[in-house]
Amino acid sequence: MRVQPPITNAKVSCAMLAGGGMKTGQGIGKTNRMGEYAIDRPVKFQEVFATLYHNVGLELNGTRLFDTSGTPQYLVDQGIEPLCELI
Repeated sequence: MRVQPPITNAKVSCAMLAGGGMKTGQGIGKTNRMGEYAIDRPVKFQEVFATLYHNVGLELNGTRLFDTSGTPQYLVDQGIEPLCELI
């Protein structure tokens, strides 16, 4: 019997989102057989945050927060959109 070594540097993770008017009950993306890396529809963490912000009514490109030095920071990077599968 061959035992697989543990994955020490995985490039994937999972998240469960619910509520907020999202279309639920979906799996988005696919990994290789060992779950080591995405092979279809990789999702960025900022896309998850953009989805959550969108669902609570925050405008992604119009809402800014200011850090301790007074520099404005946007909620997510430019070009990041909410997950279209969930909105």
